[in-house]
Amino acid sequence: MNQIKCPNCGEVFTVDESGYNEIVRQVRDETFEKEIERSIKAAESEKASALQVLGAEKDAEIQKLKAEKDSALTALKAELEKRESEGLAAKDREISTALAEKDKKIAELQAAVEAGEKDKDLAVLKATSERDKELAEQKLELEKLRSAIESGKHDAELNEKNLREKYAIELRAKDEQIEYYKDFKARQSTKMVGESLERHCENEFNKIRAAAFPNAYFEKDNEAVDGTKGDFVFIERDSDGTEIVSIMFEMKNEMDTTASKHKNEDFLKKLDEDRRKKKCEYAVLVSLLEMDSDLYNQGIVDVSHRYEKMYVIRPQFFIPIITMLRNASLKTLDYRRELAIIKNQDIDINNFENEVNDFKDKVARNYKLARDRYEDAIKEI
Repeated sequence: MNQIKCPNCGEVFTVDESGYNEIVRQVRDETFEKEIERSIKAAESEKASALQVLGAEKDAEIQKLKAEKDSALTALKAELEKRESEGLAAKDREISTALAEKDKKIAELQAAVEAGEKDKDLAVLKATSERDKELAEQKLELEKLRSAIESGKHDAELNEKNLREKYAIELRAKDEQIEYYKDFKARQSTKMVGESLERHCENEFNKIRAAAFPNAYFEKDNEAVDGTKGDFVFIERDSDGTEIVSIMFEMKNEMDTTASKHKNEDFLKKLDEDRRKKKCEYAVLVSLLEMDSDLYNQGIVDVSHRYEKMYVIRPQFFIPIITMLRNASLKTLDYRRELAIIKNQDIDINNFENEVNDFKDKVARNYKLARDRYEDAIKEI
């Protein structure tokens, strides 16, 4: 999830990943269009500026050439007048030749200026054409992006509509189920509400007893110890009669109209005492209390930090917790058996060592007796 702050009111709101990406794409598209418009205006401005600069340069060059021409003409006229006054025809011809060359040079310069202006115009036109081509390609790409966005919006709207319809159907089904249970509870007494949960758990266990727990004992706890008892006791043994796991169960439920609502914690201490009195390894509270609690609605809740080997569950986790505790105890039983074998091996080794030492002592004693008798016989002989 992403947070976005409104620049006008300052309110911060949260959008999902798809919504955030849609807003980013819209902002990017708007920015991209503004950048394209700004690029077009900049290119047109650059073109106008380049034309103005070229025109100014051309005018300045022509004015300069005209000024040089006027200055040369003035000087030549003055010189011509001087020569005419002096009557030098040869000098007049040289002046005429110089004027012709000057005019020719001016014409060449003007032609060069005009050619340079054409080259400049062609370069500007080429650059503008390339920029226009790039802008056209960018616009085409933008149109493709817009088409893809529109298609994505349509798909997203369709998916959203389908999800809304799906969740609406599921919500109606849940509401109907809730109404059914409320009506079911309203028709029962307080005692029947509690007994219905016990019957539910017993029925769920009996459905899989033959297949999953053929050697298990699961019955009502009818034997009171010190005036208290649990609801159900589960015990499973292996083929040798060794206990694998034992669980004390307590089922708690209450009517929605009950004035004083109980909490799960109200029953943990008694459940722990019942577990210890019946010498069960684990204790499990199957509860429909505190239905709005996120802690107990998340699944199997371990409360062993308060009471040893104790769990609180909703009815749907009744069979899973039995399976989980049974499998864990099976592994523990394997470890206990291996440890017992190792201990027996140690005992056998110790017995063997004791027997060897005893044998050594007996052999030494017999050897000593035989040696003493042998020596006595030698002495007698």
